[in-house]
Amino acid sequence: MITKGQQVIRQWYQQKNWQQFAFQQEMEEAYLNGYSGLLNAPTGSGKTFALFLPFLADFINKHPESYTWQTNNGLLMLWITPLRALTNDIKKAMQEVCDDLGLPWKIATRTGDTPAAEKQALKKKLPEVLLTTPESLHLMMAQKEYPKIFQNLQVVVIDEWHELLGTKRGVQVELGLSRLKVLSLKSGVQSKDADNSPISSNPEQKNTALRLPASDSGLKIWGISATIGNLEQAADVLLGNDFSADKIKMVRANLDKKLLIKSIIPENIESYSWAGHIGLKLLPQVMEIVAKSVTTLIFTNTRSQSEIWYHAILNNYPEYAGIMAMHHGSLDNELRNWVEQALHAEALKVVVCTSSLDLGVDFRPVDTVVQVGSPKGVARFMQRAGRSGHHPGAVSKAYFVPTHSLELLEGAALKQAIKEGIFESRDPMLLTMDVLIQYMVTLAVSDGFRADELFNEVKTTFAFADITRNEFNQLLDFITTGGKTLAQYDEFLKVEIEDGLFKVNSRRVAMRHRLSIGTITSELSIRVSWLSGGSLGTIEESFISKLKPGNTFWFAGRSLEFVRIKEMTAYVRKSNATKGMIPSWNGGRMPLSSQLAAVFRDKLDEVAHGTAKDEEVISLKPLFDLQKELSHLPQSHEFLIESFKSKQGHHLLFYPFEGRLVHEGMASLLAYRISKIKPASFSIAMNDYGFELLTDEDIPIEQALEDAGFFSIDNLLEDIQHSLNANEMARRRFRDIAHIGGLVFTGYPGQPVKNKHLQASTSLLFEVFSEYEPDNLLVRQAYNEALAFQLEEFRLRMALQRIIKQNIILKTIERPTPFAFPIMVDSLGRERLTTETLEERIAKMARQYGADEVGIPETRKPRKPGVTRKKGF
Repeated sequence: MITKGQQVIRQWYQQKNWQQFAFQQEMEEAYLNGYSGLLNAPTGSGKTFALFLPFLADFINKHPESYTWQTNNGLLMLWITPLRALTNDIKKAMQEVCDDLGLPWKIATRTGDTPAAEKQALKKKLPEVLLTTPESLHLMMAQKEYPKIFQNLQVVVIDEWHELLGTKRGVQVELGLSRLKVLSLKSGVQSKDADNSPISSNPEQKNTALRLPASDSGLKIWGISATIGNLEQAADVLLGNDFSADKIKMVRANLDKKLLIKSIIPENIESYSWAGHIGLKLLPQVMEIVAKSVTTLIFTNTRSQSEIWYHAILNNYPEYAGIMAMHHGSLDNELRNWVEQALHAEALKVVVCTSSLDLGVDFRPVDTVVQVGSPKGVARFMQRAGRSGHHPGAVSKAYFVPTHSLELLEGAALKQAIKEGIFESRDPMLLTMDVLIQYMVTLAVSDGFRADELFNEVKTTFAFADITRNEFNQLLDFITTGGKTLAQYDEFLKVEIEDGLFKVNSRRVAMRHRLSIGTITSELSIRVSWLSGGSLGTIEESFISKLKPGNTFWFAGRSLEFVRIKEMTAYVRKSNATKGMIPSWNGGRMPLSSQLAAVFRDKLDEVAHGTAKDEEVISLKPLFDLQKELSHLPQSHEFLIESFKSKQGHHLLFYPFEGRLVHEGMASLLAYRISKIKPASFSIAMNDYGFELLTDEDIPIEQALEDAGFFSIDNLLEDIQHSLNANEMARRRFRDIAHIGGLVFTGYPGQPVKNKHLQASTSLLFEVFSEYEPDNLLVRQAYNEALAFQLEEFRLRMALQRIIKQNIILKTIERPTPFAFPIMVDSLGRERLTTETLEERIAKMARQYGADEVGIPETRKPRKPGVTRKKGF
């Protein structure tokens, strides 16, 4: 039987001349039958309406006669999104539906961009629907009497859950949901919905209710996720372990989204290339695509790269001035908003952007996406490709632009992985004690908490299901007394205990904590502003500190002259110079994902067997022929090692094809194991395909390979700690942990603490904990994070297990092979200071080894050499 609400919604679809998809109907049934769960739907499929319209139908069912005039309903729906930019589009779409249906509702947003006056207004009169972020949810929970905000809450939706899963922001969401479930049980939402009767004041009844499963509270929780490799686990993480299995539903769109992927193949494939050097050579082909499209998004992997491409287009195609824009996370919010509005209005022909436009903003005029360089992951490429044809039934067109020859093989691997439905998993974070400490103080700042109740509450989350009471008590001790080490310092004694209630009574502590809520940490940024007023965005302090008055640099698509810096603002004026530095931001390089790496190796195996059919792979025939002539093309059961001598020393090159981070750890590990045979100092370079060990003396590789333990995972952690400066790696991770856990205060608005002071403070704390409190939970977390995220220890272990089963092919070569050359270009970063440009040094190296196929681009700024390290053993 169709309900009143369903009738109203279907009439709305008919008025719009839209068809309700099967997954939208399934979602409607699941919602109206009281289920919680996960909606898996691709971008541009109508997923927002799939959840919002059933919520409206449910309200209409409960108020069939009064829904068009009933107001003051309180907050009914909380919609959490990872990006503030997403809220504007979603708000507009939701408000239009409410207006069409005659619902006198207000859809509101509360994010870091919301003016203070609007936030105050929200306190006085709550909207029925509130769009917010994980940080803003926790800020609301830091307010006095915050439970009143959520007392009528019926549903929480977490949009783009796949983007939050596996991050500390995702853990924030888990903790926030655990509290909302408890509040829902306490407020008796289910009782009010069932018979409209008042909440019982009997304490025994209340305690009984609190022992019920969270799914019995009446609060529905739904996540929206793109396709990832572990969707079932994603649902488990979202809902926690206190939901009844019979009340959980997975709804899959299963839409046949048409996706057209084409690689732009250079006319001349160079057998010797290096990362980044051919991207801009393909600019004419890219601009041909732009000219034939309505609106094109050109995605780059880094903010620096977006500035470079914008500059190149403006220089070579000045006719695009005025119909071209740039969009990345460091630009001023007003500028980004203008770009998004101009996209909606079809006023722009092309936008050069980064991941800042990855997520669900609906730009219907966009019909083409260009991806510059490998996205390093299948899911990331699908997300970006979905920006084009971003409405049901449209074709998504995506072009792949390689920045070096071997990336064409990644392009073929991308297409194959998408065809086979191979997507990356997002592994959830566990026992992130810094986030839990912050959450504890958040609750203490508002109405306080009781230890037993909070312990049981956080145990219901996936992240803290395995936390012990002893660990929890250590955290309680830490926020109240400073723990074993910091008890003598008043600034760490934040929380007081009053009759078993943990509370923050200090207004100063409360204010500083509210300013610090969040898990996003980054290097200190400097605002860039015109002398005459107006902001352009932010650049990291490390770049600005290198500038002198009069220096020219490119930012926000403009040539700027640096004038002076004052109070964390860099003042600039317009410059007519055509050349200048381009800012670089930390954290730009992404490693090849495990799934894409596996398909890459499959494609390489096809090459070795002569069965390759992809146009990208066929175009690389000259490169592979030369690789085979000089060395070997490894098959899937083979592991290739190359060895040669040069003026620089003895080179060993290994090719696991596992990604940069795995190679960093493996290189140090194998260098350490070689050094146990013969002491040596190694220089290490790596890329996504392999790594190089370079030393002055002959390397006993044959002897090392005879040792069964050379690639063994036995004593892996112990050997890693010996081979790497594990202490320094953990120290770097501890900086962010200390920030999130409230050990350091980053400053007041407009008065940030200098980065060097923060680093000094966190380093001192790390040393103190390590020496006097070696079992400190935050220090332990720092070491665990270093292994898991900096070295991808699990992937390293799996790679070694794969290699140990393969046949080792050791080739002594006369000169670098096409596989070796890009790794050696990366190694130029460890040479001494020189007045030669990177291109000049590469050309010299190519001539030295007789590589005539190297091409030097004329239109690009020299790329910063890759990160390399020198290790001594």
